[in-house]
Amino acid sequence: MDKKEIMNKIEKLIKQLCPNGVEFKELGKVIKLEKGKQLNKNLLSDKGKYPAYNGGVSYSGFTDKYNYSENTIIISQGGASAGYVNFVTSKFYANAHCYVVLPNEEKINNRYLYHFLKLNQEKLTSKQHGAGIPALRTSEILNIQIPIPPLSIQREIVSILDKFTQLEAELEAELEAELEARKTQYEHYRDELLSFGNENDKIEWKTLGEVANIKNGKDWKKYASGDIPVYGTGGIMGYINKYAYDKETVLIPRKGTISNIFYLDRPFWNVDTIYYTEINSEILCPKFFFYSMKTIDLMKYDTGSGRPSLTQAILNKIKIPIPPLAEQERIVTILDKFDALVNDISVGLPAEIEARRKQYEHYREKLLTFPELRRES
Repeated sequence: MDKKEIMNKIEKLIKQLCPNGVEFKELGKVIKLEKGKQLNKNLLSDKGKYPAYNGGVSYSGFTDKYNYSENTIIISQGGASAGYVNFVTSKFYANAHCYVVLPNEEKINNRYLYHFLKLNQEKLTSKQHGAGIPALRTSEILNIQIPIPPLSIQREIVSILDKFTQLEAELEAELEAELEARKTQYEHYRDELLSFGNENDKIEWKTLGEVANIKNGKDWKKYASGDIPVYGTGGIMGYINKYAYDKETVLIPRKGTISNIFYLDRPFWNVDTIYYTEINSEILCPKFFFYSMKTIDLMKYDTGSGRPSLTQAILNKIKIPIPPLAEQERIVTILDKFDALVNDISVGLPAEIEARRKQYEHYREKLLTFPELRRES
C-alpha cells in the first residue's frame, strides 16, 4: 500500500465529511465497560470448548461455557499485563481480571475502537496501580478522549489497518517460523560445541564452586536513581547510582524462572532473587561459562516446594567442562555470531519482525490522529 495514497484518501474524506474537524468524546460516553466473572480453576482444562481470558496477554485455559460472543475487545484488568488490549474472535469466558469493552455501534465501529485502544495500550499499562498485584482502574479507560469521525471514515480506516495487521500477521508468522528454525539450529550447534566426553583427556571437569564464587544480591531501593541497571530474575528492574560488581559475570536466578541466565560485562546491581558469580578468568572464559550454563537443565536442581529455587550448595556441585582457554574463546566467537543473529533486535530476523510492527504502529498513529472539531463560540 502506498503511504501517500492512503493518507490522501483519508484526508479527502475528512475534508468532505467533517471539514471543521472531528468530535472528541470521553470513551465512557460511547462504550459500556464490563468486568468478567470469577471462574473456578477446576472448570479450566485443555479440553474445554471456549478460551477463558483473565489478566494475561492470552487465554489462561479452556472451559465448557462462555459469557461473551465473538469479535469482542477485552483489556486485562489485573496482573503484570494490566492494560493489555486484545480482540477475541471466538466465543469466550471473561474471568474476574478481564474488562470487556462493548461499544455503542451507532457511534463507533468495533474494530476502529480496537485499533484506537491498541494505540493507547502503552498509556494504559503505565497507569497500573497497587503495591501487590498491579491493577487498572475503570476510570483510566473511561476518561480517554477518543476522536469520533463519521462511521464511513471509521470503516475506511479499519479496512486499511486490518489489511496491515493481516499482512503483518502473515509475514510475522513466516519470520517467526524461520526464527524458530534458526533457534533450533543454534541450540543444536551450541550443544554440539559444548558436548565434551568425561573420558576425553584434553578436557578437565571442575565443579562450579571450584571456578566461581556465587554471590547473593541485595535490596536496591535505598539508593538514588542513576544509570546502573538493577537485575532481578526477569531482567532489568530499574536503575540506581551504585553497582554491586563491575567485572564480567553470569547471573543465575535464585528464585522464580531459574533457567533465565544472564551474561554481563558492565557494572550492575542484583537483587536477592538472583546470584552473580565471581569467575576465575584464568581458567574459565566468562562467556564460555554462560554458554555452558545455558545447556544445563537447571529445573532438575530445583529445591523449591512451590516457587522454583536454586541453592548455592546445589549450584556449587554442578560440573563445568574446562577446555583450554583458546578453545573456549573459539567456541564463544562462533556462538556469539549465532546468538546475535537469533536474539539481537538490531540484526537478523528479529529486526525484520520489529520493523513490520513499527510500520503498522506508524500508520495506525497517522490514521487515528484528527484535527479536533472547532466549535462556534
